[in-house]
Amino acid sequence: MSNADIEQLRVRVIALENLVITLLAEASHGQLKMALDMATFISPRRGAVPHALTSRAGRQMAHLVRRAGPFRV
Repeated sequence: MSNADIEQLRVRVIALENLVITLLAEASHGQLKMALDMATFISPRRGAVPHALTSRAGRQMAHLVRRAGPFRV
């Protein structure tokens, strides 16, 4: 990938994160709980070899839910 491709990918990820935060800000408590449950679900299971990217993805999902908090009505 060229530097321009990587830059464009970064811009898209930032846009998607902010869109997800917007949607989470309007989500019901049940939907927020489901998002947090899914974040835990993708974490390494008991007895499995932890994978760094999986662990980070779960933490990032929970972080996005928390970031939506200040925007909730």
